[in-house]
Amino acid sequence: MNVKQVTLHLAELPMRTSFVTHQGTITNRELIIIEAEDEQGRKGWGEVSAFSTPFYTSETVKTAWHVIVDILLPNLKFKDLTHPRELVDKFSYVKGHPMAKAGLEGAVWDLYGKQQGKSLKELIGGVRNSVKAGAVLSLSDHLAEDISYLKSSGYQRYKLKVERGKEKELVKRVQEIDPGLPLMIDANGAYSEKDIPYLKSLDTLGLLMIEQPFQAGDFYLHRKLQSQLTTPLCMDESIASFHDAKQAIELGSCRVLNIKISRVGGLTAALAIHDLSRESGIPVWCGGMVESGISKAHNLALSSLENFSIPGDLSSSCRYFYKDIVTPSIQVENGEIDVPSGPGIGVEVNEEFLRSLSTSNYVKSYQ
Repeated sequence: MNVKQVTLHLAELPMRTSFVTHQGTITNRELIIIEAEDEQGRKGWGEVSAFSTPFYTSETVKTAWHVIVDILLPNLKFKDLTHPRELVDKFSYVKGHPMAKAGLEGAVWDLYGKQQGKSLKELIGGVRNSVKAGAVLSLSDHLAEDISYLKSSGYQRYKLKVERGKEKELVKRVQEIDPGLPLMIDANGAYSEKDIPYLKSLDTLGLLMIEQPFQAGDFYLHRKLQSQLTTPLCMDESIASFHDAKQAIELGSCRVLNIKISRVGGLTAALAIHDLSRESGIPVWCGGMVESGISKAHNLALSSLENFSIPGDLSSSCRYFYKDIVTPSIQVENGEIDVPSGPGIGVEVNEEFLRSLSTSNYVKSYQ
């Protein structure tokens, strides 16, 4: 592939309001933005969506920066590549670090699309021109205002972050505000085996699904609980690879999968998981990571695939940030978001604004 240089931008994107879960609070979103440029000046953009601290997965912004700068880039020979999907094998000597790999792979996918004159949706075989939007409700004191605003924009699925032991109270708060709201809860692995009787009692709440009740990698407990529930379980943190998805499906550990490009190691892995899930009759949806419009554009292309039948964590640029780094900004209209149709991810990066947000940069030349 024609790649002249790769640039990393460490940036902090100011948030409108703090995003609160039982694991932590985010007030400014620290991100690594990756820029891959070819000899003709075309640029592809990717994003490392690891958090600053390891509360979601073991990866952090600092570990991802180290892996990309000190390991992946020095050993990468772009002239040996003909397609972005080949990066999976090129990165296989590095164990773990899926978010670092996904950010770099994403920039290459975007650049490849621009070089081919095709949208990312076209490259991967997407079938939808727009996708249904879902929203995440954080643990805030202004739930009623949030729900009113999101409903007015037409969001079609709502995910509530919950605290252990307060699930019924929080769900009741939401259902009192709007009894018919399509609602799921996200547990972020907060429970253990002794909580199974209590979790079974949540079966009466009429939830769309319960996401990741047990720790990442615990396929046994998820299977044990799912066999006793009518409510579908959805796996999130547990699915860090195609192999994990296959285990979850074959063991009956869940009835729904959340696919995050960053968590599974990149778009190539996400495509393989989508295909496996479709063949297995398991519906999927696209999870979000409080990301900029770069990741959102990648997610929209992925969500245009056939088996993404559940509205994902896909929201407007203004949902979390005062100003996004892409133009045009991502917008929800009547509960849906258009899938960008331009070359690559189909949005442009406001490079001047990105530079103003950047606290550190790194450039690797391949000339």
